[in-house]
Amino acid sequence: MSTVDTQVAIIGAGPAGLVLSHLLDRAGIACVVLESRSRDYVERRVRAGVLEQGTVELLVDIGVGDRLRREGLVHHGFYITLDGRRHRIALSDLTGGRTITIYGQQEVVKDLIAARQDRGGEIVFEAEEVRLANVDTPRPIVHYRHGGAARELRCDFVAGCDGFHGVSRPSIPPGALTVYERAYPFAWLGILAAVAPSTDEIMYARHARGFALHSMRSPEVSRLYIQVDPGTKPDDWPDERVWEELRVRLGSGSEGWQLHDGPVLEKVVALHHSFVVEPMQHGRLFLAGDAAHIVPPTGAKGLNLAVADVRILAQALARFYRSGDQEGLARYSERCLRRVWRVQEFSSTLSTLLHRLPDAAGFDDRLARAALEWTCRSEAAARSLAENYVGLPFDDL
Repeated sequence: MSTVDTQVAIIGAGPAGLVLSHLLDRAGIACVVLESRSRDYVERRVRAGVLEQGTVELLVDIGVGDRLRREGLVHHGFYITLDGRRHRIALSDLTGGRTITIYGQQEVVKDLIAARQDRGGEIVFEAEEVRLANVDTPRPIVHYRHGGAARELRCDFVAGCDGFHGVSRPSIPPGALTVYERAYPFAWLGILAAVAPSTDEIMYARHARGFALHSMRSPEVSRLYIQVDPGTKPDDWPDERVWEELRVRLGSGSEGWQLHDGPVLEKVVALHHSFVVEPMQHGRLFLAGDAAHIVPPTGAKGLNLAVADVRILAQALARFYRSGDQEGLARYSERCLRRVWRVQEFSSTLSTLLHRLPDAAGFDDRLARAALEWTCRSEAAARSLAENYVGLPFDDL
């Protein structure tokens, strides 16, 4: 049995765990990151790529923003299309100059891993059979296997940043957490296509046949989605059928705008799910990111919310190690959940407004359409949408 001592054990090498490792390192706090997957898998795992301005500023501040600044696509607005009519939400004009940046989550992860290892930080990839023990005591233990050998990581605190399906949340005793969740009656069929984006900014579309979204990953690669039933399989939609449906829902041909198609590199179906656990901590185990909450992807908030969590956790840990003050740790969950529920409300409402509801001719569907039309006409309504979309400043909640 090999035993290592550290101050903070971080479970998961996604954005939450990796950003936390950098924040702790900057505060002089020792940590080890354990990741069940290989480095190659983690760096190739394609996820969302819309970064709030606060997230970009934090990444730059911890020294991992050089490539992000060079290659990220800064957007000052986005489009909402209603049955072929385009309306622009002028994010920067409505929020005092704030922006969003398109930069793939896998690229963020690559930057974080490279910088962490350049600075001598320890990330253990392919850590198997991870198991948490003694999280109710001042000295938790993380058991795992690596390279065929049993190992043990002794620490002061554990940060569970290992996602919805990780081991951290199930390590909390039954009954200690309250679960809040909602399943949505629609899913997204998403494609990654080797074609330059047909629009200069993200385009959301509400159409009688369902929702559609045109986004991008780079100047050469487009990311597009259409609303489908939750039971849909990718093979149910041949490439040409996907492109034809996108042309209809996005309004190709209207107002002089055309959707360009190209080779499909990837095709996936994503379910929509809201999930929150309260509290986000138990003993000396603190949950962050998808381990504690899931938001529907419509508002592009998952990564940004995870970064906000670990920023609060890093501040609390730094305060503890600097002065012994445990107030920040005691209030971690309370502080995080204020933002979590604000983001849940925003993401759920935006999803409801943009998607075709099951009773497409019913009262709720008509209400959703009326609310979206008002957002496109009212500066006050558009400003509220814009403020939430670019992300509220870290200290505002």
